[in-house]
Amino acid sequence: MTAPGGDAARGAAAGGDGGAFSARALSGRPIEDVTLDAAVRGDLSPADLRVHPETLRHQAEVAEAHGNPQLGENLRRAAELTALPDDEVLGIYEALRPGRSTAAGLESIAARLEAAQAPLCAALVREAAEVYARRGLLTTP
Repeated sequence: MTAPGGDAARGAAAGGDGGAFSARALSGRPIEDVTLDAAVRGDLSPADLRVHPETLRHQAEVAEAHGNPQLGENLRRAAELTALPDDEVLGIYEALRPGRSTAAGLESIAARLEAAQAPLCAALVREAAEVYARRGLLTTP
């Protein structure tokens, strides 16, 4: 049995596949260095507490290899979103709530996501717009 935060926890953070992949924070700091002691010492930055897009893409590969393609797709979209500021991600989340956006508004978001190199997220927003249109969940201009 491994103590919390031991090798088993680090393996799970790295994707749980037992491979050589090493998970890291958005700052690039190895996940093994993101500890409570480091936080108490004041050695961590906000970027040390955010996941790196490569870690999310690796986790997507692991999910897909273990028969969970939907989780893999979600993790790949999450990797794209790491490049966006938090307020923009929250704005997208709010806009995607049924009844909150027009078709044009959602298309504008999708275009911004494409420009930000987030094509999977852009495709999801466009798919949501199509579904919302069929179900009468878009607002009118």
